[in-house]
Formats: sequence, C-alpha cells, structure tokens
Amino acid sequence: MTTKKTTRRFVLSSFLAASATLFGLPQAQAADTVILNAAYDVTRELFKEINPAFSADWKKTTGETVSVNQSHGGSSKQARSVADGLEASVVTMNQANDIDILVERGAVAPDWAKKFPNNASPFYSTMVYLVRKGNPKQIKDWADLAKPGVKVIIPHPKTSGNGRYTYLAAWGAVIKKGGTEAQARDLVGKIFHNVPVLDAGGRGATTTFTQREIGDVLVTFENEVNLVREEFGDKFDVVYPSISILAESPVAVVDRVVDKRNLRKQATGYINFLYSEEGQEIIAKHSLRPRSEKAFKKYNANFRQVTLFTIDDVFGGWKAAQKKHFDDGGEFDKIYNK
Repeated sequence: MTTKKTTRRFVLSSFLAASATLFGLPQAQAADTVILNAAYDVTRELFKEINPAFSADWKKTTGETVSVNQSHGGSSKQARSVADGLEASVVTMNQANDIDILVERGAVAPDWAKKFPNNASPFYSTMVYLVRKGNPKQIKDWADLAKPGVKVIIPHPKTSGNGRYTYLAAWGAVIKKGGTEAQARDLVGKIFHNVPVLDAGGRGATTTFTQREIGDVLVTFENEVNLVREEFGDKFDVVYPSISILAESPVAVVDRVVDKRNLRKQATGYINFLYSEEGQEIIAKHSLRPRSEKAFKKYNANFRQVTLFTIDDVFGGWKAAQKKHFDDGGEFDKIYNK
C-alpha cells in the first residue's frame, strides 16, 4: 500500500534527480559515459562488433562503463555533419581529406595524423568490382567499365569517399601503366557516363546494385563486396583489377567535442583499441586490411594480392587531389557535366 509518506519521498527523490540533471549536480547513480563515433557508411558491421568489445575492455581495465553510439553516412557527408555541429567524440573516415575539413573548422587538431600510428589509419582497403554471377559482361579491369552498354554503380565523388577512391583508382591506373593525363581523363569520363545512379554513399550504391538490381558492376571497397557475398551467397562474383588504390581509413579525436564534454581519455582509448591485437583481429575478420601482421596472417584468405598505389604516388596527396578533381569546377565537374 502506498502511504502519503512514501509518496512524498518519491516526489522528493524525483525532484532531486531532475534538479541534478538540470544543474549538473552529482547523482547517486550517474548515467553511463557515452561517446559518439561518426563513421563512413560501409563500416556499420565492423563497429557493431568493435564497440561492445571496446566497452568490455575499457570496463575491465579502468572500471568505468563507457557506451559507444554510432553514426553512419558517406564519409564527406559525415565530415560536414561534424563540422556543422554533430557532437562526435571520434571520427573514422575513409580519406584524410575529410578530417582536414574538420581541421579547417577548428574541430580537430592540425597534427591529428601524427597522434596515432600509420598516419592515424588503423586499417585500409582497396577498390574492387562486384559483378553479376558468371560475370556476363566479362569485366576484368578499369577499361572494361568504360565500354558502351556497361552500367557501372559508383556513389557520388562529391559526397562519398568510396566514389572519390573509385574515380582516383581509375585515373591512377592509367597513369601507373604509363598513360597520359588526357587518356586518364577520357577513361574516367567514359566510366562516369556509364553510371545510371549516383548515390550519396557507398551503402546506398550497394543497395542500388544488390536490391534494386540496377547495374552490371558495383565498384566498392573490398570489405563491402565480401559482406554482400556473405548475405546474398552465389548471386555475385568478385573481380580484382590489375592495379588499384590503397584506401586508408584515418581516425581522429574531435578535440572541440571531447574538451567540451571531458571525454578525451575515453575517445583516445577508443582509437587505441582499434590498434590493439583484439581490435585488429576484429578488423581483419571484417575483411578490412589490418596493420597487425599477426591479424593479417590469420585472416590472409580474406585478402587477395593486388598492386596498390597511394594518393601521394599519383596525385601528390589528398589536398592536391581535392583541389584538382573534386572542388567545384574541377575535373569531375568538367567530366560529368560534359
């Protein structure tokens, strides 16, 4: 039976709890610490496993309960969201250029790439092709994507790191084989004029190809094609081009947010976990190429050998590539609007 005295105690305790929330007073049972990771969209499955593993490890080593919330979208779109106020503690992007945008907006430290090993990239991938079973269009290399009648699914290079890497992989493949800038421009132009739908992000492009059944070939990250094959079985084949691009996935602490919310220790710990052997093994299991030799060897079957070149090799780094190819009025606009 509820008495007046019990009711008064309940009302008082509710008032005190509300007051603590409003005015920042300590509570007997404080809410768990929460950090937000803003990531590019084809890492959803990876972080579904990484996040609870980190939380368990952090609890074991520090005694603190930390939860990780997740936000996904095209890499460049995510960068703009964080720049515009999304309070992510950590960003895990698929190109350094997207983190540099946050540096320009004062959200991330200029030396972010030196704060963690491997240019702050705990894993990397490359661009490959997913084709219909039996590869009816006989797609084997970049030149085949430019043939008349081939429908190619690639996300928009203006909003997706996936799209930018694909564009640069095709362009760079021509250069690395001794071709000219004019030949590279011609090939990339023909490829993008074979694109019937420009989705905003990589996951949207995958849906267009696999579920809407549009296109003859999807160009995407190596880990994404393996996920598709796991889900859809033998409906698709994977084709590796003769040469492709090394696609690093850089990470950074969002200084503006962690300093405001006093979360630097947890955010830094989260990124360090990605470099741990446990984190690297989870990364390799999800078909992303780890930095750990041990993890790479254990999951070697997930990774075929392919000749890779870097953004620096061909384009002089991300800033130069962005300015020449993807800024308004750049090469992509000239090619696509032609």
